Order: sequence, then C-alpha cells, then structure tokens
Amino acid sequence: QVYLVESGGGSVQSGGSLRLSCGVYGYTYSIHCMGWFRLASGKEREGVAAIDSTGSTMYADSVKGRFTISQDNAKNTLYLQMNSLKPEDTAMYYCAAKEGGGYCNTEVYWNSRGRGTQVTVSS
Repeated sequence: QVYLVESGGGSVQSGGSLRLSCGVYGYTYSIHCMGWFRLASGKEREGVAAIDSTGSTMYADSVKGRFTISQDNAKNTLYLQMNSLKPEDTAMYYCAAKEGGGYCNTEVYWNSRGRGTQVTVSS
C-alpha cells in the first residue's frame, strides 16, 4: 500500500509561484511512475506532469515551460514547482503514483493518489 500526502497549496496572484510537495509512504519500492493531476470546477481531470524511475519527465502542453516536476528519493518526496501561474491553473492538485511496470505519462491509470491540495490563482 502506498500513501501520499500533499502540501504547499494556497492562494497567489497571477504570475506568482508555488511549490507543491508530496510525501510518499508505504511500499514505495513498487512505484515506477509518479505524477500530478488537477481537477478544476466544471472541467475534466487533467494530467499535469509525470516522472518515471529514470528521472524522465513529461508535461501537459498547458504547463510546459512553467511547471517542473522533481523528486528527492532520499526524502521520499515528490515536488511540483509552479511558476508564472495563471488563473486557469486554479484547481485541486493531486499527487499520484503508479505501481508495477508499464509506460509512464501524465494520463496513466494511477494506483494511488493523495487527498489533494488547493491552488487558487487570482487575476
């Protein structure tokens, strides 16, 4: 079982930055892909970023060049650095993990996810 706990959300003005963190607990050895997705009111779920076990990263076109996903394996922590935030980035952000093998991208089926952290960007 994998447990994920997000933190770092908040309210920021357009153009600002936030860094989300995700603590990863449990059977972490089984994870080969991690990522972030978001849910905004009235919109479908959107995969934001993903990182595989080799450190390769993938991003949605909507955040490419503004968001950076990274991980600190020693601390069992996943990060999402968000710069140049826009009002359309407002959403609940979830950390997610995929166990076992297979491909890794922003739209995979995630075995585990956290409870989410709210990000609100005002214009």
